[in-house]
Amino acid sequence: MVQRYGGTYSPKGSDDGHTPAERSPYHGKTRTRAGGRVNLLFLAPLPLAFLAFFSEPGDLILRLLGFGALIAAAWLTREGVLAHEAYDARKIARRPAIPRKIFGAALTGLGLFLAGSVDGAPLIAAGLGALGAGLHLFSFGLDPLTHKGMDDIDTFQTDRVARAVTEAEKHLRTMQQEIERTKDRHLKDRLDRFITTARDMFRTVEDDPRDLTAARKYLGVYLLGARDATTKFVDIYMRDPSGTARADYETLLDDLEANFTARTRQLLNDNRTDLDVEIEVLRERLAREGVQTD
Repeated sequence: MVQRYGGTYSPKGSDDGHTPAERSPYHGKTRTRAGGRVNLLFLAPLPLAFLAFFSEPGDLILRLLGFGALIAAAWLTREGVLAHEAYDARKIARRPAIPRKIFGAALTGLGLFLAGSVDGAPLIAAGLGALGAGLHLFSFGLDPLTHKGMDDIDTFQTDRVARAVTEAEKHLRTMQQEIERTKDRHLKDRLDRFITTARDMFRTVEDDPRDLTAARKYLGVYLLGARDATTKFVDIYMRDPSGTARADYETLLDDLEANFTARTRQLLNDNRTDLDVEIEVLRERLAREGVQTD
């Protein structure tokens, strides 16, 4: 039993001697594509807002409406890129409920049309809007339009897994955001290692949704406690960086990582046991039919 900052964790079967499970393609990716070009989308409309206040009332309205549409497009695009990254990182995922990048492209076209209408040339404004929307789709692509990993699988089970993993990812993101406040590279790296281990479990459960029951406490109760403990730790650390809170928090992460690793290994071993049983049953059936197996 480990207790830190009001969070209590008591998963059994930890094994500190085990190495982490095999890394998935998602692991270690703390950088995001929602930067660079996306950030430029927020900067590009600023001249419209500046010029609007030196224009006639009609032009002022058009420029401000265009500015608002382009800022909304930038926000939708950023959220769409983040949603697409989360979709790509998971083996089982539903398509985004709102195609944010597509809506972002449409708003980009609308914003450029409004801005181009200031000079009273509707054909040129329409061409500018269409070009802007097209370039947006070319640069950022479409949103995922289909579910992933749900073919020939029990929809009810996959929905349960998708909801559980989505909620667990929210806890991990909150932990990262809290640790960012410390500006401490070592703490960020240490948390990233735990997140890598936690996501090993997520991918294992996605591979076999039947594992969700055994992993539910880890994806819910333990990560919720880890999130709360991280928030409390950062509050204490910001007031007293030289105190013992840092060592206690790192010990908590060590304990959690060991337990998550042990549970993931157990899930994998259970899956292998199920496979061995199925193979043995098949061999017995073939033997009864007179088919020889090696």
